[in-house]
Amino acid sequence: MSKIILVSNRLSVSAQRTNEGFSYNPSVGGLATGLSSFFSRSDSLWVGWSGLADDTLTPEEREEVAGTLRTEHKSVAVSLSSLDLDTFYYGFCNKAIWPLFHYFPTYVDYDPTLWAAYERVNKKFFEELRQVIEPGDFVWVHDYQLMLLPGMIREEFPNTRIGFFLHIPFPSYELFRLLPWRNDILNGLLGSDLIGFHTYDYARHFLSSVRRLLGMDNNLGTIQGPNRMTKVDVFPMGIDYEKYAASSSLPEVQKEIERIRQSARGRRIIFSVDRLDYSKGIPNRIQAFHRFLERYPDYHGKVELIMIVAPSRTEVESYKELKRELDELVSTINGTYGTIDWTPILYFYRTFPFEQLTAIYRVAEVLLVTPVRDGMNLIAKEYVAARSDYQGTVVLSETAGAAREMSESLIVNPSDMDGIAEAIRTALELSPEEQEQNNRRIHRRLSRYDVQFWAHDFMDKLELAGENRASLQNRRLRGENRKDLIAQYQAAGKRLLFLNYDGTLVGFGSDQTKGKPDAELLSTIERLAADRRNEVVIVSSRSREELASWLGHLDVGLVAGYGVWIKLRDGDWELVEQLNNDWMDNIRPILERYADRTPGSRIEESEYSLSWSYRKAEPELGAVRVSELRDALLSLTGNLNLAVIEGHNILEVKNSDINKGRAAMRWLHSDDWDYVLAIGDDWTDEELFSVLPPDSWSIKVGVDLSRAHWFLKNEKQVRELLHELV
Repeated sequence: MSKIILVSNRLSVSAQRTNEGFSYNPSVGGLATGLSSFFSRSDSLWVGWSGLADDTLTPEEREEVAGTLRTEHKSVAVSLSSLDLDTFYYGFCNKAIWPLFHYFPTYVDYDPTLWAAYERVNKKFFEELRQVIEPGDFVWVHDYQLMLLPGMIREEFPNTRIGFFLHIPFPSYELFRLLPWRNDILNGLLGSDLIGFHTYDYARHFLSSVRRLLGMDNNLGTIQGPNRMTKVDVFPMGIDYEKYAASSSLPEVQKEIERIRQSARGRRIIFSVDRLDYSKGIPNRIQAFHRFLERYPDYHGKVELIMIVAPSRTEVESYKELKRELDELVSTINGTYGTIDWTPILYFYRTFPFEQLTAIYRVAEVLLVTPVRDGMNLIAKEYVAARSDYQGTVVLSETAGAAREMSESLIVNPSDMDGIAEAIRTALELSPEEQEQNNRRIHRRLSRYDVQFWAHDFMDKLELAGENRASLQNRRLRGENRKDLIAQYQAAGKRLLFLNYDGTLVGFGSDQTKGKPDAELLSTIERLAADRRNEVVIVSSRSREELASWLGHLDVGLVAGYGVWIKLRDGDWELVEQLNNDWMDNIRPILERYADRTPGSRIEESEYSLSWSYRKAEPELGAVRVSELRDALLSLTGNLNLAVIEGHNILEVKNSDINKGRAAMRWLHSDDWDYVLAIGDDWTDEELFSVLPPDSWSIKVGVDLSRAHWFLKNEKQVRELLHELV
């Protein structure tokens, strides 16, 4: 029976040394907290670090901790040494990925020894996974610490369904490109069947980086490349809604609520709770509260800000500096405005248990959530869910992922301290009716898309993505199928071979003027054509002049211009049918305008077609321009019997009656063939595949949806197959 293997840096429980031995307590953090309920209700296994450095344990203790975690907590511990923690977690993860992905590039440390530690620890996780992965399992990898892991798993377990979810923002291409190991990370992630992000913006940034750095485009979020197919989608993480909604009925919480209300003595509570981190925008938040007190003295003595800052990464110097800054800001405000019986900010530098936290949620009228950057921020959701009375207001940063789902909150720019100050005042003055109206809407969304729904939604999409990949993988030309193709070829008396040129026999480059066949390819084609049982036809979008100069000396048939021109083996060039090119004078100015607006693009013209090529253009700009141009051309050519064809970084306009399939019919109808083989890489080759006899061998180059029955990864594999045939 298949199981779900969750993989994260920390397990859902952490082992701690005590005087009596070891204790095992729930891990702190949004990921462990959020997934624990899903984990407990499913057939799962969790793989991660135990919380204890390997070199602080004896061999017997390591065995004890690992055994307890496996038998009592369904967990597999990954052994990490103190050096691993220093260089991997406190090193590359916190000194490189975290600041860069949160838009703090000046904090990034590009030390290659830290990158080496990142690779080393990802391999340690993989070594543990190797011992537990079984056929049919799902592997769900979590967060930025393990971005190389999906690629490692895919290499050894090609049929395993692998998902990855990033819980922090993915930065824009302009920032991500700064990372020297950017391609390694992208390729690691693309080992997944499904990659999930909290928001569309993060997914868009990732797809942009893949396109611009790896040259791999996507179709509706599906990235298709050599031997891989990865779906990218958005899954805004939910919370355990029922847990927080029911919290106010717990006796411990009720007691805490009463204690807080007595302590507040009628003052209205504003609440802020965060882990110590420069991405959380805490200094700006404190200064915004300062401005609120400056502007609205009527609130002096009537409000208090309860501010909880959970210690984090206390060994890192930038975090120490941040802690000192917070201490000074709080001291300044309390010293300036505080009185004998009123302290404006109640500041706690420690974590609070669930009962105390939810009690504060219940009595606080305003929650301040103003990160500079944040993946989702579940605190905003927890606060609203805990308010079963539908009261309270969230002042929420527009850069938090939760802002997309909680638009009824007061959305602010986290750098606009005046704006945050005004939002605090607005929140305090909202009527109970307005608060209830806003919060009921948010409650409905949170209750429907809770953490269980989120996890099951991801797993359902992962299963579908895995099935799609598997269906394509099963059509790879290998093993017995490859032997059958070769055996049928050898036994056939009359064979017809259609071979596409660019992307099939030769690779694509940024300059289409290149691509001249090399000596090895010419020799292969010549040997195929020399066999009198073979009729070889080279099919191309290129002009007849190019094909004639490169391949005209070979004893083969040629198809040029997507099927406009054909040349039989012993014949001259001829049009498939008489064509009109008067339309070109009307279309050319449009292409020229886009060529002028898009540096690196150019117009290519043949007798009966016009093309706009953007192979050398900046990829993002090219993608935008080709979409605009395609729409413009489709509207203009609707009544002109013209086809607008999109190929590899090229958009071509030609007569709609002409295509590769129609050209191929000239050969298909010329004899009674025993064996037909067609190989192509472009969507224009689909028209060729569609006219082939049912028992033909059709091969698509690259992993993609296709009418072809089989797939090969790239032109190198095509050449290897042709070598076997000759």
